[in-house]
Amino acid sequence: MAEINVVPYIDVMLVLLIIFMVCAPLITPGQIDLPSVGQALNPTVAPLEIRLGKDGAITLVDRQQGGREQRVSKSELLAAVKQIQSKHLDQAVVISADKDIRYEAVVAVLDTLQKGQIKRVGLLAKPAS
Repeated sequence: MAEINVVPYIDVMLVLLIIFMVCAPLITPGQIDLPSVGQALNPTVAPLEIRLGKDGAITLVDRQQGGREQRVSKSELLAAVKQIQSKHLDQAVVISADKDIRYEAVVAVLDTLQKGQIKRVGLLAKPAS
């Protein structure tokens, strides 16, 4: 007889299937208890904003100085950021760009800041409504 009898294998598989079907609803999924905070963290220093306009203009907005705006060129950007951050060493830098600007312009600004050893750089985005 050269045939393999698969009936016992099918019986075992059906019994295992029934066991899993009965036990699955009894298993509770893991619960994660997240920590809670008493109050939201407010940064001690408002971030320095670098705005990139549609025309490629770069504007620095320093919220620590009452929202003072300063237009700079790409070559002046790093020196201006370092000069503003010299007053507040823990001041973050955020980049906000027009949605129609090319991605490579934003990457060029990020690259300039990275080469200048500027820490705490982020991207500013408008939340979806």
